[in-house]
Amino acid sequence: MALCWFIHVPAQARLEANSPSWQAARSAIYKESIAEMEHTLGSIAAYTREGRTVTFDCGGPRLSLTVLTPTLVRVQIAPNGTFAPRRSWAVARADADYAEVDFELRAEADAVVLDTGALSVRVRRADGALACADAQGTAFCADVAAPRWRATEAGQPVLCSKRIEAGEHFYGFGERTGQLDKLGRAMSNWTTDPAWGHGPGTDPLYIAIPIAVALRPGLAYGVFFNNSWRSRFDIGAAHYGEWSFAAEGGAIDYYVAYAPAPAAVLETLTTLLGRMPLPPRWALGYHQSRWGYTSEAMVRDVMHEFRSRALPCDVIHFDIDYMRGYRVFTWDPQRFPNPPALLADMRDAGFKAVTIIDPGVKIDPDYAVYRDGVARGMFIRRADGELFHGYVWPDDSVFSDYTRPEVRAWWGDQQKVLVDMGVRGIWNDMNEPAVFKRPFSEGAGDVGTIDLDAPQGPPDEQTIHAEVHNMYGYGMARASYAGLRTHLPTERPFVLTRSAYAGIQRWSACWMGDNSSWWEHLELTMPQLMNMGLSGVPFVGTDVGGFFGNASGELFARWMQLGVLTPFCRGHSHAETERHEPWVWGAQIEAICREYLQLRYRLLPYIYSLFWQATQTGAPVLRPLLFHFPDDPGTYQIHDQVLLGPSLMAAPVYHPGRTYRAVYLPRGGWYDWWTDELLGADDRPMSLLADAPLERLPLYARAGAIIPHGPAMQYTDERPLDTLTLDLFPGSGAFTLYEDDGHSFEYERGVCCTTHYALRLHGDTLVLTIGARDGGYTPAPRTLTLRVRGPQQWRANGPTVFADDGTAREVRFTRV
Repeated sequence: MALCWFIHVPAQARLEANSPSWQAARSAIYKESIAEMEHTLGSIAAYTREGRTVTFDCGGPRLSLTVLTPTLVRVQIAPNGTFAPRRSWAVARADADYAEVDFELRAEADAVVLDTGALSVRVRRADGALACADAQGTAFCADVAAPRWRATEAGQPVLCSKRIEAGEHFYGFGERTGQLDKLGRAMSNWTTDPAWGHGPGTDPLYIAIPIAVALRPGLAYGVFFNNSWRSRFDIGAAHYGEWSFAAEGGAIDYYVAYAPAPAAVLETLTTLLGRMPLPPRWALGYHQSRWGYTSEAMVRDVMHEFRSRALPCDVIHFDIDYMRGYRVFTWDPQRFPNPPALLADMRDAGFKAVTIIDPGVKIDPDYAVYRDGVARGMFIRRADGELFHGYVWPDDSVFSDYTRPEVRAWWGDQQKVLVDMGVRGIWNDMNEPAVFKRPFSEGAGDVGTIDLDAPQGPPDEQTIHAEVHNMYGYGMARASYAGLRTHLPTERPFVLTRSAYAGIQRWSACWMGDNSSWWEHLELTMPQLMNMGLSGVPFVGTDVGGFFGNASGELFARWMQLGVLTPFCRGHSHAETERHEPWVWGAQIEAICREYLQLRYRLLPYIYSLFWQATQTGAPVLRPLLFHFPDDPGTYQIHDQVLLGPSLMAAPVYHPGRTYRAVYLPRGGWYDWWTDELLGADDRPMSLLADAPLERLPLYARAGAIIPHGPAMQYTDERPLDTLTLDLFPGSGAFTLYEDDGHSFEYERGVCCTTHYALRLHGDTLVLTIGARDGGYTPAPRTLTLRVRGPQQWRANGPTVFADDGTAREVRFTRV
């Protein structure tokens, strides 16, 4: 049986997650046999149907199936017969928020079958084990045996084990090291600040998202394990042919989302867990950061260098150096004597300010945030009632309880002092939460976390930190988003977080934490970000060039080539490294960075439309090839090529000294972005060896692609989109351009517009159909230029440069 054992923390024991006693306890229980997971469902004695839910009485324990949509079913087990109540901090949409769905329930000799028409769930009478199937009867997500649990005085570890079907591959799981396909891996869900220099086997990391997406030709499904305790996925690591999910406490509670392809699975899962709101357009620009911008003068120098060198940039991040003694929501009066004036000058130069905020609040009776938080009861206490305190940057600190709504509101209000000075984004760090073993002023030491038995939650549903640890960063991001929305009511919030849980896309962008200036971490960027996208989180990125260590110019250039295609694009580095701004390696690297940053800014109409798609369907912005080619097994393990939306594919170079690389082209034509050469075949995939000198990122446009792009800019609001170009790559395809004002919430009231473009190739004729502009937003007057790309010449039947007034039209091109 593929499983890994877990231990529930006794309320009487104050064990820290990385302490020797905690690790020893876990190691011991891992070695127990399956026989000791003694409790399981009995045979079905009776079953009842009430509305959307079917409940099975299994001799004391009960099993329920709740049909939320024809392709989404929730599975819950109540060991003692009573189902766990919904938590106020639950991330999944409430069952009652879904419309009723009709389904068939039929009794068979050995099973009871629930059938929605799109999928069926077969529950075995003998033991309650279940198996799903599509409309053709193809099985998936089938139990190897009925779910099991083990009752203890402290709680009940739970386990559910499934069969891996032939040809099945697994993705998602949030932030992970290693390859794209997680078949053969075991992964823990426990938000952790890992040791410096994480590698392929490092587990866990900063983000915990218990979502699995399985794929084989013709069939895909996703599972969200709705359990916030420390948990673990084993995808055939312990036993080939079996995958499992287990948790140290809580309930067996999971959702199964079925579809023929991953895109529809993500659409269903994000109806359950939420979708990202549109970010401000400036957040899609380039962000510059460093732990080490220690004064106003340094920040002004960075601003000057970017503008004088014509390197596009929208945002400068302020790391912990800006604070007074690392007290959150303060400024150091010596190093930053006049923050409002500095931030006003940044705004005038086209820069937005984003400030880092950590959860630790310094213990200091003269510090207003600490004093007010203590008076209001905002901070977590130990099991004995004393304030929990631990060491972080300001040394001894206390921590807020974000599971309580009044604490989230209080924390969000603390941001007002920053917002009033001109800050426009909040960067949440250290929110796993990380707690040092020793004061930072004495070297910090190893990293632990809050006492696992510390009480948390509102008075009527108190729990312990062990249950909500994984959600700490989620709650902090939620509080930050709400606070920005309150105190900047006409501007969209931007929140960035290091730690997160499922559903974080509703509140924040994520970066993958403290990476290193290694070629291996450049390679890791691709599967990490693509699997985050397949976990429902589209606004993601890594530190361009690496945080720890010194990047070479070659490494930084190659990382920038990938970074400009990632949804969140930021350069960031450690205080003890050499500087990592694009100009520090000389003219050649600077020129490469400039070219690719300009490419990102020209592509903003395309990228912004992809972000809008993510708000509508949950589709990732950065996608693995399998997302658009799910029936091509050749794409299933490609971790080192990425799709930016449906139409642009990149094959970054991630080894030093390489001037070429192998590229896989799925079926259909592909155009070399730089040379316009047509590659590939309509009826089969193709592999090639692509030239990739240092200044060249292998980049391809799909046949039929319509790529809108605008003028080069130094920052996103430098000028309106007064010129728009459509690059047309002969073939058949479509694209929808989305537009709004880029900063307000007017789009929520319909003040936005879309323009649908369709391209059709018939022999020697290429037809572009431009739909009428639809919606309540009118863009600035502009010129539209049509440009047919490719190796052949095309003649239009009319003008290819004209005023884009929003009316429908058709343009025909004939091959010359």
